[in-house]
Amino acid sequence: MFWADELAASATGRQVINDSKTPSGTVHVGSLRGPVVVDTITRAFRDAERDVELRYGVDDLDPMDAQALLTPDAIEQFMGVPLSVVPDPAGDCHASYARHFAQVFIDTFAGLGIRPDTYYWMSEVYGSGAMDRYLRTALDAAGTIREIYRRVANVNHPDDWHPAMVICESCGRIGTTIVVGWDGERVRYECRPDLREWAKGCGHAGEVSPFGGRAKMPYNVDWAAKWDLFGVTIEPAGKDLSTRGGSRDRSDAIAREVFGNEPPRNVPYEFLNIGGKKMSTSKGLGASAAKVADVIPPEQLRLLFLRSKPNTAIEFDPAGTDAIPRLFDESDRLAAATAGREVRGELPLDHDRLFAVSLVDPEADVAAEAAAYRPAFSHLALLEQIPGVDLVERVTAEKGSSLTDRERELVEERRVAARAWLEAYAPDRARLAVHYDGVPAGAAELDDLQRSYLAALISALQAVEWNGEALQGAIFATAKQFELPAGRAFAALYLAFLGRDSGPRAGWLLTALSPEFVIARLGEAGSAGVGA
Repeated sequence: MFWADELAASATGRQVINDSKTPSGTVHVGSLRGPVVVDTITRAFRDAERDVELRYGVDDLDPMDAQALLTPDAIEQFMGVPLSVVPDPAGDCHASYARHFAQVFIDTFAGLGIRPDTYYWMSEVYGSGAMDRYLRTALDAAGTIREIYRRVANVNHPDDWHPAMVICESCGRIGTTIVVGWDGERVRYECRPDLREWAKGCGHAGEVSPFGGRAKMPYNVDWAAKWDLFGVTIEPAGKDLSTRGGSRDRSDAIAREVFGNEPPRNVPYEFLNIGGKKMSTSKGLGASAAKVADVIPPEQLRLLFLRSKPNTAIEFDPAGTDAIPRLFDESDRLAAATAGREVRGELPLDHDRLFAVSLVDPEADVAAEAAAYRPAFSHLALLEQIPGVDLVERVTAEKGSSLTDRERELVEERRVAARAWLEAYAPDRARLAVHYDGVPAGAAELDDLQRSYLAALISALQAVEWNGEALQGAIFATAKQFELPAGRAFAALYLAFLGRDSGPRAGWLLTALSPEFVIARLGEAGSAGVGA
């Protein structure tokens, strides 16, 4: 059984699933794993006809802090100020820094089929007074919370520390204040210049009511309070929050011992590792989830996050590799297997369910989607680089019948993705410059055995259908007849057509070209003295 279906089968009663994000700047693509996971869990409950609500929150009352400094978006003069009141750096009519970056991230949800039932902004939740009773309870239980931090996480707060962060009346910062007293109605606080390395407090000390949005609870206390306020029953958390003694353990203890409620079920999920380096190295596309979503279509992006169980790290390095074409190939194999067609290699036991949850529309006709003709991504990337090719016409001919409206959508989606991949991520070997005017000078490197092999390929290719699989098979079979190692056989083809000894899959390269041109070029390159 698929992991999300197992979870749905093991839970009883109405479920409230929650996720949230602090909009500290440009959101890395790996941050999409959480929203995809909670969406998939929600779909599993709905497929089981269970009562479920998906909530998504923005922690915009958090301060602009050290995390913001990891991206070029930080406005350093506002370090320590609530994100909800920091100006929008892009000047594109959002009310705040938080609204800008949260909206850019949330805008990717619709394309991925992620549809929370409720969005909430914590600045509004606090401002409405909904958190006041939890803030009062936490302040009254300051000693208990300090003890939980010591016991669970070995974090020692001073005896006058209280679980609240006040917005300084003098400088407007929330990240630099510490509450040192509470009389049941008002808190005493200090805005300390040296409390944080990333922000300097103004030195003001004051006394104020913490309610109605004038203060917020620290992350672990705030998290536990939200669970009770919203009735959350399931909230997945990333590996960094789920470690022993980490944020999740602290919040669990605070939920039970301070607010008197059982914490929601956790579904820990691992990180997306981008080849050991940030995606900002990838030719200017940066870490942005929105930018990556422009390159990888939503169905394949969902699959990237769902093909492994949540507690398994995802290794993905798109820059200069075939990682993106392989992701498309995997998606196509799942579709073919779901449609009952034979595929090569092993498949996940739940391949049909994995294919279904990777679809953008949760109500899609899975059988119809699986049956749709899906041209290979690598093949389309080749065709995109061949001058004068009518892509839709070529794909229609390869299918052998007219394309449906949905199949035309898939072709266009993959065409756009192929262009973006070639521009941003593709290795040099995937970029083509076919020599149409004559045999390239590089073919002078061919030896007699390679030339004989190319000449023999003429009849071999003429005897099979003109498609990638069939041509690839003929290439291998002919090389075997000549006892020519595969590497040298493929190098001969690449030298004859591209003038270099490497390139994309040869069968698909040839099928992107006209049969007449291929046969003529093989005859020229196979002749003695080529390039002399």
